[in-house]
Amino acid sequence: MKKIYLAAAALAGALMSAGATHGAETDVAPANLDSAHPLPDGSLEDVKNRFRQLALAANRHDAAAIEKMFWDSPSALLVAKSVDPAEGSWAGFWGSESVARKLRDIYAAGTLTLFPDWAKLKVVGISSTVAQTYAPMKIAISYGGQDPSPRPFIMIIQWLNLDGQWKIASEIILPVPSP
Repeated sequence: MKKIYLAAAALAGALMSAGATHGAETDVAPANLDSAHPLPDGSLEDVKNRFRQLALAANRHDAAAIEKMFWDSPSALLVAKSVDPAEGSWAGFWGSESVARKLRDIYAAGTLTLFPDWAKLKVVGISSTVAQTYAPMKIAISYGGQDPSPRPFIMIIQWLNLDGQWKIASEIILPVPSP
């Protein structure tokens, strides 16, 4: 956590010392050669493997394993189906404890099986410590009165590399409407 704050402070200092940008009206910003691909292929493969571990743990209903994959922070986020009318039908659950509680509730409800479309899984580097996965899939889930037959969803996950380990900072599960 301390490294993140130090990196943010260093970035803020660099931006403040850079001064005004000349020629900003051209919409062309100087970029270093690595800006389009800030993570090496090995790191992207590590994130892909973490996603596979997540899918396997979800299909085993191993809430404890998934809880450990989440960033231990009040800023951790899970967006999922809600059964509380005050929250609406889908809601954000913020913080490690809220995420853990939500996962346990989902698994206690019964059916949950993920069927990722592995050929369409996309992993990209956002920075040297942030990656994102985009995973179209079908999910069979009975939580919140849902019909447990597999339906299309998209799962978008932001990953943080903390002390050499990829953690889930946010997991957003979106239902794909029928055409």
